[in-house]
Amino acid sequence: MLVYKQYDQVALDRQYNNRLHVPDFATYLERWKLLSSQTENKHHVIKDLSYGSLPREMLDIYPSAYPSSKTLIFIHGGYWHKLGKEYFQFIADAFHVYGITTVLINYPLAPSASMDQIVTSCKKAVCWVAQNIPKYNGSPGEIYVAGYSAGGHLAAMMMATEWKLYNFNPELLKGVSTISGLFNLTPIRLSDLNQILNMNEETAFNNSPALQLPVSHCALSIVVGGDETGEFLDQSMELYSNWGATTPAGIMQIKGLNHYSIMETLLEPASALHLAMLRLLKI
Repeated sequence: MLVYKQYDQVALDRQYNNRLHVPDFATYLERWKLLSSQTENKHHVIKDLSYGSLPREMLDIYPSAYPSSKTLIFIHGGYWHKLGKEYFQFIADAFHVYGITTVLINYPLAPSASMDQIVTSCKKAVCWVAQNIPKYNGSPGEIYVAGYSAGGHLAAMMMATEWKLYNFNPELLKGVSTISGLFNLTPIRLSDLNQILNMNEETAFNNSPALQLPVSHCALSIVVGGDETGEFLDQSMELYSNWGATTPAGIMQIKGLNHYSIMETLLEPASALHLAMLRLLKI
């Protein structure tokens, strides 16, 4: 029996099982931790600043050496229930040379936290950064948000936020980058992932950027690996198709890269992903 598009339950679950499609995924995770450890040793970092009252509402900051620098907030992946900022410290190394202040955030994880709570925590983190980043040589007037996988979903949700409810000026958000993101949570709700996420139909709809209208119309860079599953390719295309008419958006499928190999290319100055980030940051 088909449960979504042309997929039965087994096929749909396989589409969203990235570890199944990349059998050596653990090698990537181990390398990310190593690269992150090297980054912590290489650059000055202020770790585990609280932006909220929950245990995981914490962030790390790699300050630029220059006052009023552009600020990049990075949101980690892990299907909303795994991983953390400790895997992605190397993001700061990729952009330190350009005088960027980089912020890496954690957020509450499912199943203890609902999707609504996870999204709200990310909004709180953005507001905290806008209020406090001048202390760390960042400019509150030039905030960019990037996210990978589930973090790509959360980054896109920042563009679908009615920021006036949070006393945040949406014009401060200058650009968003989604890397291998998820933007329509309907198939996620119908997959075996929902055994952990526990979303109902309303929650999935309200937290699906592709099914909402963008509130912020800043630049949007949508990037996905060409070797990712059909559903991941479709997810990025759906967001681009639905938002591209009203938002300055670009989409890129990078040949030869899978859901894991795409991330490390941020460290390669000549890579397509690195160059796309520089265009977004106007560097």
